[in-house]
Amino acid sequence: MDGGFLVERGTVACSSWICRGRTTRLVALGKSKYGDHPASLQIFKFDPATKSLSSTPSVTYDFEDGCDPVSLAVHPKGSYIICSTTTGGCRLFELNDHGRNFSLSHLPQELRSLEEVGPQKCLVFSTDGSRFATGGVDGHLRLHEWPGMRTIVDESEAHNSVNDMDFSLDSRYLASIYTDGSLRIWDTDNGGAVKFMTRPGSPDKFELCRFSRDRTKPYLFCTLQEGYRPATVIWDICTWNIIGVKDLRKHACVMSISTGGSYIALGSKDGEVWIVEVWDIDDCGWSKELHLGCQVTSLSFCPSNWVLLSTSNQWGAMITKFHIRPRITRELMVVALATYPLLYFLDYFFEYFFGFPSHWEEWSNRAIETKIIPILEYLLIFFFIFLFIFLFIIVKFVSIRI
Repeated sequence: MDGGFLVERGTVACSSWICRGRTTRLVALGKSKYGDHPASLQIFKFDPATKSLSSTPSVTYDFEDGCDPVSLAVHPKGSYIICSTTTGGCRLFELNDHGRNFSLSHLPQELRSLEEVGPQKCLVFSTDGSRFATGGVDGHLRLHEWPGMRTIVDESEAHNSVNDMDFSLDSRYLASIYTDGSLRIWDTDNGGAVKFMTRPGSPDKFELCRFSRDRTKPYLFCTLQEGYRPATVIWDICTWNIIGVKDLRKHACVMSISTGGSYIALGSKDGEVWIVEVWDIDDCGWSKELHLGCQVTSLSFCPSNWVLLSTSNQWGAMITKFHIRPRITRELMVVALATYPLLYFLDYFFEYFFGFPSHWEEWSNRAIETKIIPILEYLLIFFFIFLFIFLFIIVKFVSIRI
């Protein structure tokens, strides 16, 4: 990963990408009060050519004194923004497009049911935009239809706060994780609890969750504090069976998955950010000094570029370009290593069996011992090739504990 490019200083509490059409990309930042600057919701333009944000915000909405943003969510179509605040509940904004300029309209009448719900740590829209979920600091989870706001789930937890939430790609399931380490799966159609996963009396706790996004593998990825060791556990959501557990480099406090579902980004409490590949949960890029010494508050992939947006209270918002060697490169290295001796082996026998008659005569006139020895040599070569491939598979896949 390249060094992060600082785009906005100040105490940035939350952030999100905004997709407007096929090409327009914006960034929403929720900033707490910083010096003489009031708390605000700011919208920046993103330039895909330079991989940077505009030097000044296109739109700024200032909050009143004592009201700071906690979290925000953007509708998949990019038309609505919901921001949770410390004192004013949730606020709905409409993002209006005026050619090259934008404006924010506060819509207080459209979100009456969430005006006095208190700070919400998690705000999430479903992928198709038909569902909206909130997870409060007080542990109250709410699931609504959008835009009608019909209540589907209204579940309160008196002693545990909601730590993380995510919708599945088909918007059928909602996963919620609480600070006590429990994980619940909800059916977004009828509001029923599909699965409740916890380990009573165990130090193992679930912390973060994301559903897969590649449209081929219906998985749920959760970070797990397994005693003193951080790990990632993977479920097949068709059967709800655990298919693997893989150790992480360190404890993560924030998690994001790319739009195509190939990569997962994680951020730690000491400011480190790293990226892992979904297929084997191996590190493929990291930066230890991106938000040095400060907890990463939000993390998200750009929907259409190899860019990562990260924020922290001390260092503000940063744009980071990352370069990842494609997975097929490593696979081709193994194939090439195994193919070369095979081609040499075939070339040896083709020379005798399909060459000139003199070669065939030379081969037929050999003693039986001189015919067997080359064959044994190449069988030995093949044995070591398959042994190497087997060890490669062990290192890559069996390390994921089944």
